[in-house]
Formats: sequence, C-alpha cells, structure tokens
Amino acid sequence: MESNFKIILQDARAIVARDPATPNLFQAFLFSSGLHAIISYRLCHWLWQKNWRLTARAISQLTRLLTGIEIHPAAQIGSGFFIDHGMGVVIGETSQIGNNVTLYHGVTLGGTTVFDSHGKQMNKRHPTLKNNIIVGAGAKILGPIIIGNNAKIGANAVVLHDVPAGKTVVGIPARPVDKKTSSQPVFTAYAACSNDDDPVDCRLRLIEKELTRLKKKIK
Repeated sequence: MESNFKIILQDARAIVARDPATPNLFQAFLFSSGLHAIISYRLCHWLWQKNWRLTARAISQLTRLLTGIEIHPAAQIGSGFFIDHGMGVVIGETSQIGNNVTLYHGVTLGGTTVFDSHGKQMNKRHPTLKNNIIVGAGAKILGPIIIGNNAKIGANAVVLHDVPAGKTVVGIPARPVDKKTSSQPVFTAYAACSNDDDPVDCRLRLIEKELTRLKKKIK
C-alpha cells in the first residue's frame, strides 16, 4: 500500500502541473473529482489483487455514484494519471494505461470483442494507452487496440484502430492529421492544436480546388 500512496501523490502533482484551475496539492485533494476517483481506484485495484473482488466492485460502484467516473478495479493504470472534470469517463476491465496520461470528461475506453464463436470473451478486449497520451473530451477508444507514446486523441473522436506513437487523430472514425510525428511529450489541453486540420476537410478542399480549375478550363 505504501507504493500506492506514492503513486497517488504523483497523480495529485500531475493535476497541479496540468490544470491551471488547481494551484496546489491541497485544492487538488479537496476539489478534484478525478483525483477522488483515482484514489478510490487505487484502493479497489489493491483489493482486486488481494482477491477481495466483491468489495472492490462495491466501492467502485459507490465511487461511480459520487463522481460520475467509472473505473473497473481490474484496469491497470500507471502514475501521473489525470482525469480532468471527469463526468462520464468509463475505463473498462482490461484497459491498460501507462504513465502521465490525461483523460477529459466523457472519454470511454470500451471493449468490442465481447462474444465470438466460442461464446463470451474474458480476455483482452479494451484499449492499451502507452505513456504521455492526451485524450480529448468525449473521445471513444474501442477494442483491444494500442495508442502509442505521445499520441493525442481529439475531442469526440472514435478510435477503432491502433494509433502510432506521436500521432494526433481526429474525427469519426478517427484519422491522423497531416502533421509531423511528435517524439517529445508536449501537453496541449483537450489534445487540441490550432494548426490541426481535419484530414477529411483537407481532402474536400483539394476536390473543391480541382473542380474550380476544371470549370475554368471548360469555360
């Protein structure tokens, strides 16, 4: 449990570092519903590992009621984890999350391969998020896919396939934006960048330009 307390302190420090509205650790522990949910998860995960699984699920459901954040006790989450605002976040049973990951409200890490020809599946069915990842509000990451280090998921994106390290993806379904891969972790709130263009929008603009050129040629 001692290591859990150290990790919780790292989680709290991550909030102070990334949230301008939280100036110190005292306010992080007092006001952050995301941190409250993470603290509860750390306890529930410890109970789950000790095979006190009914108790872990009960505490987890109570936390969901109080914070609006649902984290399955079996999920694996690293240090420096930050859930901003929090309401509506769902983290499924076989989810794996690395260090220094930020999730915004409404994010779902969901499972898709629930049934196959052999019946109900109990193996890996939720996403794996590596390190230094930002997931914008309302994004859905579905299935046993891998999100690489330093990746960013735009708000309301629906991610169904692996995302390479350092890439930013947006849209439904999510597609990479046309920009250089980032090899260094850079924090941007909501994974939003003013120079990130929707790849579908870029293609439509190219088509529009080509149509304009063809019309001029016909005239």
